[in-house]
Parts: sequence; C-alpha cells; structure tokens
Amino acid sequence: MKAIVADDSRLIRGIIEKTAASIGFEAVQAGNGREALSLLEASGGEINLVLLDWNMPLVSGIDVIRKMRGDDRFKKIPVLMISTESEEDRIQEAIRAGAQGYLTKPFTADQLTDAIHQVLEKH
Repeated sequence: MKAIVADDSRLIRGIIEKTAASIGFEAVQAGNGREALSLLEASGGEINLVLLDWNMPLVSGIDVIRKMRGDDRFKKIPVLMISTESEEDRIQEAIRAGAQGYLTKPFTADQLTDAIHQVLEKH
C-alpha cells in the first residue's frame, strides 16, 4: 500500500513515514501541497492514503483535500489531517472538507498508528 506524507517539515515527514512503514505503507514525501497534488497526478491511482499537514506553503492541506474531493480520480482516497491547528472549528472544517480523521501535533507513534487505522476503517 502507498501513502503520501505531506508536511513542510522534513523531520515530521520522516517521523510519519517511519510510522506508516511500520504498518505496511510505502510512503512518498511532499514538502508542500502542490507537491502532494503532483504526486497524486503521477501515481496512476496507486495511492491508498494521504497524510496531510494543514499549514504548508504554496497549497495548504485543506486546499489539497478540497481539490481531491472535487476530482473523481482522488475523491475516495482516505485523508488524515495532521496539524498543530487544534481548535474545534478547524477540525470540523477539515472533516467537512473531506478528511476522514484529524490528529493534532505533537503526537506519539501509537497515536498516529491508531489514527491511520481509524481512517482506513472508515474508508
């Protein structure tokens, strides 16, 4: 299974990728939302999960979700938003936009693993 890990922090991408790999995902990294969308375009439908930061340069995570949900090729791919944005209205905005789950930073590997499993179960 393949996942996109999109975060503007290389360190956070590495942590998320390592955790995703521990449960069987091959991850590709994107440093911003535009890169994440490009990876989706180039994936040929092989992406099974997108793990997105909200606050990224060029294209934000919330805009990536909106673009995914507006595109028949990508609208069914599960999305987990991982962000420092912890206000309830932001969480609800991400869910309304089409995220299946939301995890606030900082997080533990166990919390991330649980959140990924919950998102996949909803899918």
